[in-house]
Amino acid sequence: MKIAIILLGLLLPIIFGGLYAKRNFYNPKHRLEKAQTEVKQLADQNEIQNGDLIFQTSLSGQSKAIQLATKSKYSHCGLIYKDGNDFFVFEAVQPVKRTPLDKWIARGQDGNYVIKRLKNAYQVLTSATLIKMKQVGDKFNGKNYDLTFEWSDDKIYCSELIWKVYQRATGIEIGKLERLSDFDLTNEAVKKKMKARYGDKIPMDEIVISPAAIFDSNLLATIKSN
Repeated sequence: MKIAIILLGLLLPIIFGGLYAKRNFYNPKHRLEKAQTEVKQLADQNEIQNGDLIFQTSLSGQSKAIQLATKSKYSHCGLIYKDGNDFFVFEAVQPVKRTPLDKWIARGQDGNYVIKRLKNAYQVLTSATLIKMKQVGDKFNGKNYDLTFEWSDDKIYCSELIWKVYQRATGIEIGKLERLSDFDLTNEAVKKKMKARYGDKIPMDEIVISPAAIFDSNLLATIKSN
């Protein structure tokens, strides 16, 4: 009996400590503070710069379907810009906008992210080119998010935004364009999402660029992954 009481006394702090740590980890304030520390370290160590690409596993309602269809854990991405001493992510959500980098990181699954960069960024991303990229991006700013992933400029989704900004400002195509039919649409979660978006008329020939295609591009090098 005494042994049981002693063991219980030893285990209770561990159990409740673990529960507290888990609750604290998922607390929005804690997540943001952790992300703010991450961004400061990235900046201090010069691990981020204008034009970098950042990827995360989104917690949006469509994230799982995107992961299953593209066979990638990453379902959302954006373009990093520096403004003064602050870093932002230019992203296609609702609507297309700039989001402070720390808030963007905190919003993703477990606060995890991957930052990638053009392998020849120092040759390509000159001051003039970065200005042009921002000018191209400004044309998309404020536009609605494209729920049906159409290859037009009327509405836009995350990987499409990155691809078009880079292609139109630098001539570089990051990631292979595909058709909707190239993705794995067999999972029930994917079928349900497709049904909700398209009904019975799925545009299988629609041109699409996925976060996975950009992530896997051999033009990019991984700069940071947490």
